Amino acid sequence: MLLQFITTLSGGESCIGKRILESNPIMEAFGNAKTVRNDNSSRFGKYVDIHFDQESGHIVSARIEQYLLEKSRIVRQAVGERNYHAFYCMLAGMPLRDKRRLGLKDARCYNYLCQGKDTLIDSPNDVTHFENIVSTMRYLEFTDHQIDEIWHLLAALLHLGNISFCEILKESADASKVKDTHRSELRYASNLLGMSHTCLEKAMTTRRIQMAGECVVAQFLPANACTVRDAFVKTIYDHLFCWIVEKINAAIYKPPLGVNPPLDPSAGPGRLSIGVLDIFGFENFVSNSFEQLCINYANENIQQYFVRHIFKLEQDEYLTEGINWTHIRFRDNHEVLDLIAHQPLNVLALVDEESRFPRGSDESFLNKLNARHSTTPNFIRALSSRFGIVHFAGPVFYNVEGFLEKNRDTFNHDLLEVINTSKNDFLRKLFEKRLHSADNRSRSLTLGMQFKKSLERLMSIINGCHPFFVRCIKPNEFKLPNCFDRNLCVRQLRYSGMMETIQIRSLGYPIRYEFPDFVQRFHMILLLHSSTTYRFSQLHRSNFQNLVMEICRAAFGPEDLTYAIGSTKVFLRVSHCFCAIDLCIRWAFGAPRYFARFCKCVLWPHFLHISIVTWRLSDGFLKLILMHF
Repeated sequence: MLLQFITTLSGGESCIGKRILESNPIMEAFGNAKTVRNDNSSRFGKYVDIHFDQESGHIVSARIEQYLLEKSRIVRQAVGERNYHAFYCMLAGMPLRDKRRLGLKDARCYNYLCQGKDTLIDSPNDVTHFENIVSTMRYLEFTDHQIDEIWHLLAALLHLGNISFCEILKESADASKVKDTHRSELRYASNLLGMSHTCLEKAMTTRRIQMAGECVVAQFLPANACTVRDAFVKTIYDHLFCWIVEKINAAIYKPPLGVNPPLDPSAGPGRLSIGVLDIFGFENFVSNSFEQLCINYANENIQQYFVRHIFKLEQDEYLTEGINWTHIRFRDNHEVLDLIAHQPLNVLALVDEESRFPRGSDESFLNKLNARHSTTPNFIRALSSRFGIVHFAGPVFYNVEGFLEKNRDTFNHDLLEVINTSKNDFLRKLFEKRLHSADNRSRSLTLGMQFKKSLERLMSIINGCHPFFVRCIKPNEFKLPNCFDRNLCVRQLRYSGMMETIQIRSLGYPIRYEFPDFVQRFHMILLLHSSTTYRFSQLHRSNFQNLVMEICRAAFGPEDLTYAIGSTKVFLRVSHCFCAIDLCIRWAFGAPRYFARFCKCVLWPHFLHISIVTWRLSDGFLKLILMHF
């Protein structure tokens, strides 16, 4: 809705605005999923940087950055939830002949799609959604061949998910192989991926290790083989998602003249930009795992950013400017961030440490966590296989089962070599950077470290922006229309800091101008109220602070305490800003006796020759006044 408003307001004949909007169905198909709280929940962070021409105000370019895709959802979903929409749309909307060619059946036939016991969704209709995805892909310059390759890869991932392994004895050692009943799934997957089914099976069930200059083949048990298979699927989907985002960027990003890099993220000379961040919200389910810890860590960072700008910087500025101000207390969540990721032996560091040990387990991680943080503020020691953290939104208990497996995000190097030999050009294109990296065998980052680095990159970008916050309040827990849960809404308002925000906004001064800007914008009030005739050139040479005081007295009265003048800025309440603007507009439309003074003091020095001072108050003249504002 916000993007639609911005693109509509921008106007112009450029198709970039429409392309930005048309990218949404694609991004939602591959990055959104049904959860117990939301039928169309974003499972990744999206930052849309929209570039405007500085002169015309029209949208001239844009770029999408994606962060923190929830990869685990591809292979595992909770009860009542679904995988990413794209899988269900493909199975519901693809023509029957194409489905037969790819060996596809109903969604209930696939392990990756039916774990949540819910393959249906009320809205949108998956068939209609599929047609919409294909049409928008074509509009955004995806070729038909590329679109087909995307569906081929998704089909291959579904077939891989249906492969199970059984234990065998091989050379007097325990090993595993693909079950005979699942050989057809292996053949479909390997054919779609353009690789030998024998090589694919070998890469999922064994691992080559270099020891003392010799290559030793380690055999996987069925459980380990399933882990490798899932990591393979998650990695392919993650690379596919990144490629789709870059393909969209190629259609919406237009570099400024003279800028060579094809996708320079900066707006460039002669451009202004507005960034819109859409990221998953705080999560607290009946059972919370490593994904919820990462998501809630991201939300703690966003909350800290909010606290810093609304409370810390705001009140610090009042003190710096010498404004008379009574400090408002607020809840700072920096201790929670320290616990999760900042202090020595934090939660993510302990997960990483235990993940590096071959014999590390979820239980040993929990024991270390309890031993290290039993007295740490905001940490809750719980029974069995759980621990709790008191987040800004309330306490959340995490089940450590599967923590280390998810964090390791194991991607067998042998699978990368199989990809390198694949006959599928599109698949090799997705892994092009990884295949040509200097050292493919170097230790890859754990999922926690990937998440942390990605989040740091996001925070670095938004820290360079002037923020405006949109708080979304959920009216009820049941996704029902016309149902308002008062207690739930009040609870959300309290934990998000909105109560304190309302207080600081009602007592504070949300609108501020530096003295020169304030004088330039509102100096006409002096012409309305003062007997002194000011030329605009004189205003620039005058004492700005005195002029600001004179304007404020004229507009609001000498004893009004609801505006404040600091050492370099003037601070206004919202109502006072509108009052000042209203005075200027009434002056512009006001009595003819001010017209001569306006022409003499404002228009003449800047815009008009003496011969056209006799213009009447026409539409063109009004437009000139608005431009002057």
